[in-house]
Amino acid sequence: MSLGRREFLQKSAAAALTVPPPRAGQAADSRVTILPDEPIGIISPNLHGQFTEHIGGVIYDGVWVGESSAVPNIGGIRKDLVEGLRKLNVPVVRWPGGCFADSYDWRDGIGPRSKRPRRTNFWANHPQMQKVPDGPQKYEPNQFGTDEFMRFCRLIGAQPYVAANVRSLTPIDLDHWVAYCNSPKGMTSLADARAGNGHAEPYGVLYWGVGNESWGCGGNFTPLEYASEYRRFITWIPEYGLDLRLIASGPNGGDFAWTRGFFEALRAKGPDQLDDLWGWALHYYCGTAGKGQAIDFTVQEWYELLKKANHMEPLIHQHWAVMGEEDTEHKVKLVVDEWGTWHEPGTEIAPAFLFGQVPTMRDALVSALTLDIFHRNADKVGMANVAQLINNLNCLFLAHENHFVVTPNFYVFEMYKAHQGGQSLRLLVDAPPVSYGVDTGTNATLWGLAGSASLNEKRLVLTMVNPNAADERHTEIAVRGASIKTCRVRTLANADIHAHNSFAEPNAVEPKNEDTTPHGNLFWSFRPASVTRMEMDLA
Repeated sequence: MSLGRREFLQKSAAAALTVPPPRAGQAADSRVTILPDEPIGIISPNLHGQFTEHIGGVIYDGVWVGESSAVPNIGGIRKDLVEGLRKLNVPVVRWPGGCFADSYDWRDGIGPRSKRPRRTNFWANHPQMQKVPDGPQKYEPNQFGTDEFMRFCRLIGAQPYVAANVRSLTPIDLDHWVAYCNSPKGMTSLADARAGNGHAEPYGVLYWGVGNESWGCGGNFTPLEYASEYRRFITWIPEYGLDLRLIASGPNGGDFAWTRGFFEALRAKGPDQLDDLWGWALHYYCGTAGKGQAIDFTVQEWYELLKKANHMEPLIHQHWAVMGEEDTEHKVKLVVDEWGTWHEPGTEIAPAFLFGQVPTMRDALVSALTLDIFHRNADKVGMANVAQLINNLNCLFLAHENHFVVTPNFYVFEMYKAHQGGQSLRLLVDAPPVSYGVDTGTNATLWGLAGSASLNEKRLVLTMVNPNAADERHTEIAVRGASIKTCRVRTLANADIHAHNSFAEPNAVEPKNEDTTPHGNLFWSFRPASVTRMEMDLA
C-alpha cells in the first residue's frame, strides 16, 4: 500500500493531470491513484455481515426484549434495532454463536415460549458472570430461538447463517435442524412442526456453520479429528433443492497448522471432498490486554491497536496460500466470521453484559480499515461477520432497557455500504508513514493512508482511513484513464480520539457531509484520525 515517491511517480505517470490549487494554500503530501483497469473482484455484500451470540447483553436486552415489554418492539424484537439495521443493508447474520453454539440444542428454542426449557448458559462459568445476579445471561430461557431468529432476519432483510453444534450433538441433529428450516411444507414431520409454530413455508437457510472454534471451546479437536467430524456431519446432508453453503471451523488467527492439517486430512479421502465446502472460517481479534479498557488509552496505544488490526491482511494472504496447497483451484472461500476489537473490562453498560465495551473513534478506525482489507481481498473473502452486533465487543449498537444508541462503528458500516456489489479496484497509495513510540524507545511506524475503491458503472466509491492522530493528509486523488465529474464526501472524525456515543450524549460522534468540485484530479485533506467516503461520478 505504500511506495517510494520516485517508484510511485514512475508507475502512475500516465494518470498525472493538472492539480488544482491546494485548499487553503496546502501542498499535497500524499497521492492516491485508482486503477479501473486492474479489477480485483466483486465486493460481496456478505463482507458486511453481523454476528449475534447468546452472550451477555447481545440477545436478551439487546435483540430480544419480549412482546410484553414496555420497550418498543416488533413481536418481541427491539424496534430501534430493526430500524437501525434497515439503514445498513445488512446482508447476513450469524447465530446462535460463537461458543454458545456448541452447547445449544436447537429443539430447546422452538414451540410455545412458555413451555421451552431453561438451561445453563455456556458463559455462566466465566468469572465475571459469577459476580452478577441470576438472569437470562446466566440461565438461558430460550425465548429467542430458531423461529424468532428467522423473523429477525426477515425484518432487517438479511440472510440467516446458522452455526451447528458439533461438540455436544450428532450429525442427525444437524440433519433435523436443516429439515425444520428447509423441508417443504407438509412433506416432513419437522415441516409440520414448523407450521405448527406459525411458519408453514420453509425458511430456505443456505449458510450452515459446521461447528465453531473446534480447536477450542467447540470440541478441543486436532485438525485431523475435526476433519473426521466435519465429514460425518456433512455427508449426505439433506439439501431440499438448495445449494447449501457449508462453512467449516477454521483457524484461530495465525494457526496455519490448523488450516494445513484440516485441508490435508479432508482431501486425503479424495479431491471431491472439497466440493461441498464453501467457506473456511477464520477468527481474529485485535485486543488490548493489559492496556486498559476501551475508552482509556494513550496515543501510542491508539497506533498499536491499528497496527494489530492491520494484521488481518497478511493473515488472509497466508491462509489463502496454505488452502491453495490442497485446493489448487481455490474453490473454498475464506469466511472471517468473528473479527473486531477486544478490550479489557470496565465500560460495560450493565453488569451482566459479558465482554461489553463502549466503542470509540479508535474502534471505528479498526472497523473501517478491516472492511477496506476485505474489499481489497474480495477475490479471497466470501463473507465476514463483525463481533458482535449489540452490547458486545466491536458492536454497532448499545442498548439497555429503554435506552438505545448507535456507536461510531454503526456509521462506518453505514458509510461503507456504498461499496456493496461494486467491482473492487487496485489502489496505489503514497503517503508519509506515521512514526510513534519515540517516548518508549520502540520507534515504530504505521502506514499513512489506506483504503479501498469500487466501481459500479460510472459511480466510483473510495473509502480512506487516516490513522494519524494529529495531522491531516493533503492528498491528490486521480483515476487512471478517467476524470472525476462530481464528488460527494462523508467524513467520520472527532478532535478527541477517545470520543464515543453514550445514552447521555448520543450524537457526540456523527459523520459530516461535504461536496467538492474536482478539476481533472481531486485534491482533498483527510482529517486526523478519520474515516472518509468519497462517492464520485466519472465523466
